[in-house]
Amino acid sequence: MSHAAHHLPATSALIDGRVVSRSAAAAVGLCKVYGKGETRVTALDEVSVEFGRGEFTAIMGPSGSGKSTLMHCMAGLDTVSSGSVRIGETQLSGLDDGALTKIRRDKLGFIFQAFNLLPTLTALENILLPLQLAGRTADQQWLDAVVASVGLADRLKHRPSQLSGGQQQRVACARALASRPEIIFADEPTGNLDSRSGSEVLSFLAASVRELGQTVVMVTHDPVAASYAGRVVFLADGRVVDEIHQPTAETVLARMKHFGTGTVS
Repeated sequence: MSHAAHHLPATSALIDGRVVSRSAAAAVGLCKVYGKGETRVTALDEVSVEFGRGEFTAIMGPSGSGKSTLMHCMAGLDTVSSGSVRIGETQLSGLDDGALTKIRRDKLGFIFQAFNLLPTLTALENILLPLQLAGRTADQQWLDAVVASVGLADRLKHRPSQLSGGQQQRVACARALASRPEIIFADEPTGNLDSRSGSEVLSFLAASVRELGQTVVMVTHDPVAASYAGRVVFLADGRVVDEIHQPTAETVLARMKHFGTGTVS
């Protein structure tokens, strides 16, 4: 390592003579305010947080803590009141709608509680849809790895109605991964699933981080789901109040009770 590299911030690396951020996404002093006067609500209050490349982070907190708002602002789905959001090397503030749409399409993957699959398309067609909409060709080697890791090689010709809920959500995960995004945002991805199907989906997301180098940020209210992540960030009243690494369901639950949020909602 060159001498200069020692003076770089911990979140940067010197690659081919360039300083490259090690974080896939970061927020600095992020504020989000809804309404004015008496109806004014501060959903995010000076939030600064980074999400490292190739890491699986869960965001937790009680209802109204700002966790979904944080995800929506990080993903460019919602505007910020002040502060900044960066995806890779790109600052989102100041970008017009067209540029934001391009970043969401080219650099981000999304998994929601509702699977959002098109019923008339096969599993494989659903997986390939974002690439087709972007006018891009699938990298066959990457696609094969994604399909293998999602465990649906024998279900690719099935339509969503012929798949279980867990299988449908795994198709949605593969769709998010297919374009090899810089970061995947997952909003309560197991919210509609039974515990067994949920664990299948979470195992897949963890494997995509471990084996494929994917970056995943997941909002969840479930301590068991959070235990699949390498790090949990806790929000309360629009602020980051704590984080733990290598969590277990028990340590997450204990920490939530500590914030008076044991009524996990």
